[in-house]
Amino acid sequence: MHLILFSAACSVLVSVILKLAPRKRLDVAQLVTWNYLAASVLCALLLRPSLDGLAQPGTPWVALLGLAVVLPSLFLVLGASVRTTGIVRTDVAQRLSLLLSLLAAFTLFGERADEQRLLGLMLGLLAVAGIVVRPEAGRGEETDASGWHGWALLLTVWVGFALVDVMLKRIALAGTPSAAALQVAFCIAFVLMLTWQLVRHVRGTGRLQWRNVGAGLLLGLLNFGNIVFYVRAHQALADSPSVVFATMNIGVVVLGTLVGVFAFGEKTSRWNRLAIVLAIVAIAIIASAPRA
Repeated sequence: MHLILFSAACSVLVSVILKLAPRKRLDVAQLVTWNYLAASVLCALLLRPSLDGLAQPGTPWVALLGLAVVLPSLFLVLGASVRTTGIVRTDVAQRLSLLLSLLAAFTLFGERADEQRLLGLMLGLLAVAGIVVRPEAGRGEETDASGWHGWALLLTVWVGFALVDVMLKRIALAGTPSAAALQVAFCIAFVLMLTWQLVRHVRGTGRLQWRNVGAGLLLGLLNFGNIVFYVRAHQALADSPSVVFATMNIGVVVLGTLVGVFAFGEKTSRWNRLAIVLAIVAIAIIASAPRA
């Protein structure tokens, strides 16, 4: 169980770094770039994925390239959402992406839509509606969650993480192991992001700075820690995948809420708080459903 706790803590700490970035004058785009350098190296050293299968015909290169573009783009949106709407609402939106993944499982991958999963899906959709409701702004609040901007970011996070999940499933169905897919996606994402940062540096719109390198590597360590601890938890509790899934997602929602409210003084409305409860219930119901 400690592995799940470590994974959830790493996930929330990623949001904390993104939240603190503007206060520390850190460039989020550069943080995301160096994050993928760290993730690529750690993936190669710790997961040791075999890349031999990528040379075989039928390798889903279009999907792999799409994943390499979506991952850093979504990371930038995640950073904007954390700064604009807060850690609490962003983490809940991220974890509720499982609803769209579930819909994809029903419609694209032929999974059975039983009553328990449908109930969890319904409650989860209500939670999504509640989480995008804007809390009343507090005095001295740094963010502007008003208008369309805040809920557009939350909905993009919600859809984006589900899209990543669907793409990984598509890649897995093509016979590419998930570790190899992540290794390739991380490396390509780093090259793409580094190219962008070099262009920004030359144009003078975003000078490369060492403090961004250090913070970005830390971000990558936490980002990869979230992944590897989650994988190790599934290996340690191989007979209880639903326990790992539910504990991880509920843990992130609860821990993110505690950190957002008590460490950063984020405001939540009555609807937001109800949405958090509904999200926890929905995750638990979906996770406890019989495996199809």
